[in-house]
Amino acid sequence: MPEPDSIDRSALIGIATCTGGWASDEDAPLLCDALRRSGASPVAAIWDDPAVDWSQFALVVVRSTWDYHRRRTEFVRWARQVESATRLFNPADVIAWNTDKRYLAELAADGIPIVSTRFLEPGDGDDATSVVAELIERWTDVVVKPAVSAGSWDTSRFDTATADAAVRHAEALLAAGRTTMVQPYVSDIDTAGETGLVYFDGTFSHAFRKDPLLPDAGAASVDGLFSPESVSRRAPSEPELAIGAAVLGSVRRRFGQDLLYARVDLVPGPDGRPQLLELELTEPSFFLVTEPTAADRAAASIVDRL
Repeated sequence: MPEPDSIDRSALIGIATCTGGWASDEDAPLLCDALRRSGASPVAAIWDDPAVDWSQFALVVVRSTWDYHRRRTEFVRWARQVESATRLFNPADVIAWNTDKRYLAELAADGIPIVSTRFLEPGDGDDATSVVAELIERWTDVVVKPAVSAGSWDTSRFDTATADAAVRHAEALLAAGRTTMVQPYVSDIDTAGETGLVYFDGTFSHAFRKDPLLPDAGAASVDGLFSPESVSRRAPSEPELAIGAAVLGSVRRRFGQDLLYARVDLVPGPDGRPQLLELELTEPSFFLVTEPTAADRAAASIVDRL
């Protein structure tokens, strides 16, 4: 990366990352090369490094800030501070909304089909224990995770044989003051995988297939920045694109604009129709390697903001 003092500050773009994130970000070299071809000067900067002067950048793009979930309050505060010094993408209000997965309930209220989700709040007491036990009996195979999480952190899969462990996991999360989610494990992921739809400036760019991260009951996330992911190129179906368009329409109405980037993660529902698993508006991998022209599209959207 060039030193900031040696380049045109009007084209200086801060790429926000985290300690250890830049080396793990497979998108980074492709995106930065494309930005340089477009005349911009990207510079990696660790989001919580107090030595970084964010006002030196013409704009800042949030990318591999993959440790934010461990300090979400601090991360949202950082986003607002950066936004007071320069332009931030995606904006701080979007980050504050999207880093708590309770946004799923709001999207469901907008008519978006989502994976069935039960949210449990700290203080629910014994009710939480009975709810988890009831949901495992109903769904037989569930995923329990905190509402603030990334990279499958503190996310585990359970079945009826491990129901007691599921209850203990939920109780531990709630005791730590963390809103907790219980969802049925979507078994079709094992064969069909997830479909990720990537958008730049509200326009569809490309799609990818992601293999299951929790293939077995009892499977849990790793302790690093993220669980290893296996992805490949995928041609999305028309129903998937329709759900993606509906999700982006809901986001556009909520924030009054098309966002610089968005990733819509879909899985097959019980009837085979796609449903939303997650909406990634904060620091999603774009998996640019799966589409040869995607890096140039991403860079063009960023440079247009200059």
